[in-house]
Amino acid sequence: MKNTILIVFVLLGSLSAKAQNLETFFKQADAFLQANVVNGKVDYESIKKDTKSLNEVLELAANITINKEDAKNYQAFWINAYNLSVIKGLVTNYPTKSPLEDSGFFDKTKYTLAGEKVTLNTIENTLLRAPFKDPRFHFVLVCGAVGCPPLISKAYLPSTLEKQLQKQTVLALNGTYFIKINPKKKQVEGSKILEWYKEDFTKNGTTEIEYINTIRTEKIPTDYTLTYFEYDWRINKQ
Repeated sequence: MKNTILIVFVLLGSLSAKAQNLETFFKQADAFLQANVVNGKVDYESIKKDTKSLNEVLELAANITINKEDAKNYQAFWINAYNLSVIKGLVTNYPTKSPLEDSGFFDKTKYTLAGEKVTLNTIENTLLRAPFKDPRFHFVLVCGAVGCPPLISKAYLPSTLEKQLQKQTVLALNGTYFIKINPKKKQVEGSKILEWYKEDFTKNGTTEIEYINTIRTEKIPTDYTLTYFEYDWRINKQ
């Protein structure tokens, strides 16, 4: 009986420590982003001069224990981990004009996160897109370029994740940075993201425009032609 009680206390202590570590990660990520991101632009120069806060939050992220059954915590963790790792990669190479200046930026450079060694592509495609199939990830994962969705100056949190995902999607599809409407030509110009990840926006036989219209206030006529404008790979620096 005593052994059983001891095991229960050990398990409860372990779960409590894991929860505290994750909560601390979210708090530190939030503080870091508030201090270094303004209007979607990152202060890489200042971070380069003092990497302590970035390194601390990523060191914490390295030892987080998380599983996909705990969906909101899992998704919020990996979204923040992706965005912070992008900043880490760009700071490592700074000054740089673009993430593409490092040929292995997305598919070769590995980061230790949640006890795994992962690339940015692994986080996006294997850990988030594959199990959850939510197109809205494309509006919150920020690749460090001007053509990406803007990086918000706060962390994504499990308690607010649904609202945050929806807000960033609504902003993108009702604004002009992700799609541009030309009524005279009956044409929509979309971000290359719509082309690169077409399968995410065309599930169940819908078209990209039909998906966009599920979010837009002012609907796009379905007879409009969709083309894609060139992606702006310049670094999203302040």
